[in-house]
Amino acid sequence: MDRIITLIDWVSKKIGELVSWFSVFLAIIIGLDVVIRYIFQFTYIWVIEAEIYLFGFMFLLASGYTFQFQKHVRVDLFYARFSEKGKAWIDLIGGVLFLIPWCYVVIASSWYYVTISYGMNESSAQPGGLPALYILKVSITLGFLLLLLQGVSDILKSIRTIFKQYI
Repeated sequence: MDRIITLIDWVSKKIGELVSWFSVFLAIIIGLDVVIRYIFQFTYIWVIEAEIYLFGFMFLLASGYTFQFQKHVRVDLFYARFSEKGKAWIDLIGGVLFLIPWCYVVIASSWYYVTISYGMNESSAQPGGLPALYILKVSITLGFLLLLLQGVSDILKSIRTIFKQYI
């Protein structure tokens, strides 16, 4: 169990570190877009769409990394007062009842849209926009797959905490 947790956490961390570089590229593209727009009075649709793609990739692909470090939105009204074992129970129940089913629904439904988009070689509806819209759509599937994997790691950590005295 510890090896599975370690492997999933390592994958999430490495992907999070890789995706963090997207913010550098996004800042450069936005900076260039602003300069071109205000100095030369024009912009390219593909540049605006590249900004959207990069933001989407960052948001979706870093979801597992964010979850690993407990940075997702959480209502700590009662949770903060619970013992370590009480928190583990909440995390276990929340992961099994909400996180896993929700990730499954999004993965299954988004994969359907990816296959359709890929099959028709979907591209931007805007003239001069980016081709291969399915690349952006597949990031939804991958992002929720990474979130699901990190959720499994979190569930295993909760089980380890709950049954610590027996293991």
